[in-house]
Amino acid sequence: MTTLSPGPRPSAALPAAPGPRTPARSGPRGPVVPPEPGGPDDGPGPVPGPRAGWFRRAAARVTPADRTVLGLYLLTRISLGITAHLARWLFPARSGAREAAPLLAPFQQWDANHYLHLARDGYFPAGTGPWTKGWDNREAFFPGYPLTLRAVHTVVPDWTAAGLLISFVAGAVAVVALARIARAYLPAEAAGSRTAVLFLLSPCAVFLAAGYTEALFLAFALPAWLAATRHRWALAAVLTTLGTTVRISGLFLAAAIGLLFILTVAREREREGRRSWRAVGWTLLPALPPAAYSWYLHAHTGDWMAWKHAQERGWYRTFHTPWEAWGNTWTGAFGHTQTTGYALMFQAELAAMLVGLALAAVLLYRRRWPEAVYVALSLWALGTSYWYTSIPRATLLWWPLWIGLAALSLRHPWFRTAYLCVAAPVTTLVALTFLTGRWAG
Repeated sequence: MTTLSPGPRPSAALPAAPGPRTPARSGPRGPVVPPEPGGPDDGPGPVPGPRAGWFRRAAARVTPADRTVLGLYLLTRISLGITAHLARWLFPARSGAREAAPLLAPFQQWDANHYLHLARDGYFPAGTGPWTKGWDNREAFFPGYPLTLRAVHTVVPDWTAAGLLISFVAGAVAVVALARIARAYLPAEAAGSRTAVLFLLSPCAVFLAAGYTEALFLAFALPAWLAATRHRWALAAVLTTLGTTVRISGLFLAAAIGLLFILTVAREREREGRRSWRAVGWTLLPALPPAAYSWYLHAHTGDWMAWKHAQERGWYRTFHTPWEAWGNTWTGAFGHTQTTGYALMFQAELAAMLVGLALAAVLLYRRRWPEAVYVALSLWALGTSYWYTSIPRATLLWWPLWIGLAALSLRHPWFRTAYLCVAAPVTTLVALTFLTGRWAG
């Protein structure tokens, strides 16, 4: 299993952006000013407006390493787009079809439809709800992504295109943040780009591009963790709070950042004999969105935990002991009780659980306590249902996994080749399965 390299530097600063220009020195004849382009008679050049100044400052914060990562991100998006285009021609929904599905149809599958309905119609349209026959249990989904989708739809008329735009922009933010975290953990110059490659070619990477919550959540969670490692607690809390509007996993991140805060304060007390508890209030901020959402659901359904009960009704997320959940998933995978498609998915769930357990063990061994808490809470939430659901997708949210794999590949060059040889066919198959509507079995 992968390991993080010893002696990580989570508080290492990012490459500094170019600072302000040094003022021109004054000589006997006054300050030396560089001539404006065009000639002496053209007059002064245009004065940059506030928008131009903001854009220049933002561009200056994108380092050459970031641009490399963004280039890799763009190439993988193009590759996925080609796959989706070919899939709608080669694998039509109806056999014998003589016309391909609409251009963006491959991405509007499964949970993307739930989010579309939420963004368009709300949670309880026309008085419907859990008491309605055939209810789709939409309250299981947190409101952050549907609200974002509705906002973007005011500018982008097509719902699917709006969702893809959200994931495209959020994915770019997420992959840059992931690469920066990797560079803070690993000393190698190629750490950021290597982590990005392994992440973008991971088996479930297609969900970063579709209208799902993974990309948007990571666009908040990874910068939040980066801010926390630099002890910018207020920024980390605000970003984590935004993450909790998207997924309940934001609370797991909040717990990890809270533990990191406590450990940081303890170290400062040992080194400098002082306590820095002033920022402790920020660690409680991420609990507000789930509390507000529970209050909203209670006002409409009379149930404070309506979102959890919707998950239980729709996705068998009733509580079971970890060994019961493992046994039920094992039966689904190898007990010949399911069709081959579902059986294969249950096998993938078991494999992802083993990866998560190994990752948690390595983090504990390396004494990466906050990261271990984040992964362990995720495993507990996913591993105590009737059977496992969505654990392969959850691997996208475990950033220590991709940094650990990058560390292993940098230490052993053969590992990168082995990873790509295994990941390439699996990633392609998962993408095709989703894009052709065959994901759930």
